[in-house]
Amino acid sequence: MNPLDEFTRRLTRRAFFKTTGLAAGRIALATLMLPELLRGAPSDRGRAHPGLPGLPHFKPRARRLIYLFMNGAPSQLDLWDYKPRLQELYDTDLPDSVRQGQRLTTMTSGQKRFPVAPSVFRFAQHGRSGIWVSELLPWTARVVDDLCVIKTVHTEAINHDPAATYLLTGSQIPGRPSLGAWISYGLGSEADDLPAFVVMTPRWSSKRDAQALYQRLWGAGFLPAKHQGVALRSVGDPVLFLNNPDGVDAATRRHMLDGLAQLNQIAYERQGDPEIQTRIAQYEMAFRLQSSIPELTDLSGEPQSVLDLYGPEVAVPGTFAASCLLARRLVERGVRVVQILHREWDTHENLPRDLSLQCRDIDRACYGLITDLKQRGLLEDTLVVWGGEFGRTVYCQGELSRTNYGRDHHPRCFTMWMAGGGVRGGLVHGETDDFSYNIVRDPVHIRDLNATILHCLGIDHRRLTYRFQGLDQRLTGTEEARVIHEILS
Repeated sequence: MNPLDEFTRRLTRRAFFKTTGLAAGRIALATLMLPELLRGAPSDRGRAHPGLPGLPHFKPRARRLIYLFMNGAPSQLDLWDYKPRLQELYDTDLPDSVRQGQRLTTMTSGQKRFPVAPSVFRFAQHGRSGIWVSELLPWTARVVDDLCVIKTVHTEAINHDPAATYLLTGSQIPGRPSLGAWISYGLGSEADDLPAFVVMTPRWSSKRDAQALYQRLWGAGFLPAKHQGVALRSVGDPVLFLNNPDGVDAATRRHMLDGLAQLNQIAYERQGDPEIQTRIAQYEMAFRLQSSIPELTDLSGEPQSVLDLYGPEVAVPGTFAASCLLARRLVERGVRVVQILHREWDTHENLPRDLSLQCRDIDRACYGLITDLKQRGLLEDTLVVWGGEFGRTVYCQGELSRTNYGRDHHPRCFTMWMAGGGVRGGLVHGETDDFSYNIVRDPVHIRDLNATILHCLGIDHRRLTYRFQGLDQRLTGTEEARVIHEILS
């Protein structure tokens, strides 16, 4: 994908002839190298968020993405990766043959022992598929036949900030575009009065201090700024400074924006900077949001039967349940990507207490979201992804008892699930060893996961690129990434 497409398509005739002395030669060259520019405007040219020419690369199974990110790393051993044999190994030392000298965090590298801590929670099989699910997720278990549970996701990052950055931007180094920004850049959006990419950060119930969330997790990086996620606040006005100040009505605001757009257009014709066009577009989007956001957040028209799907907390702004309902309303209105980041799954100690509280936040809401999407016929072309940045260790961090323990970071294997557009429901992909410490079968690197998400949306991850610092940058980086065809329907 040529990163100058947007600039070239927006370049005015005056600016074009002003900035080149070889206009005729460049026109001839364009007919040879960029024939798509001469074939007429793409079908979504008039939209607020047009996609790139030629995308999607092939017929997509999903048209939109809802990403439920559990920041802090949920314990796969206590939720999805059932290991009954561990009960017999309580408080025994993790064998060196299992650990294999793998990297540890500084929080446990000084421990004299690595005692095995089996889960205190019961597991049971659910659905026609018989997938094992923890008692902490009774509502999610009801829709397990719609989920594809991937038990063998792995990463190289072992600390929260680089791991979350790696998963959501494709690199441990800050500054890269987020997954949502890449999708916005490639596919645009069907919504003209809402952003293409929306982010929510609901509150949490764990008794620990939360890991920080950085804007780079939904940022645009080196892509045009209009592709960054727009965060909806959970308290007060959903978007800051959206309402007109006292004494300024809508007509006055419209007149001011028209004048400002004219001035920005003059600056663009002089300088040819695409970011000026981004600025004009963002002012226009803000004006449209003044009417679309109040309508979006007004839940009075939702039937009680729908509200009941998400549970009683759906009526409380800022909860995970309320965010999930807003996610459904957003994708229903054409928003391309919705990302919900739920914090504080970092259970180094008091795991039974804190993990129970966290699951209480999200369990029924996840069930409600999947069920609501399915009832409306939206699940078949909406991809839903759930998971954190890495997993947790089988050995205990700190003091171990039969009823209490903590777990350290574990990047070698962890569990995520996907549902909806293009994904096989009722499937478990991959297998870990008896300690959920190493992968036995079907590893899935986070690059593979991102390549698969893009594939479901009709994007070849190798062809969605942007020229920056002399390289054709892409979400999945320069190392090999493969689409997980085994989980696709």
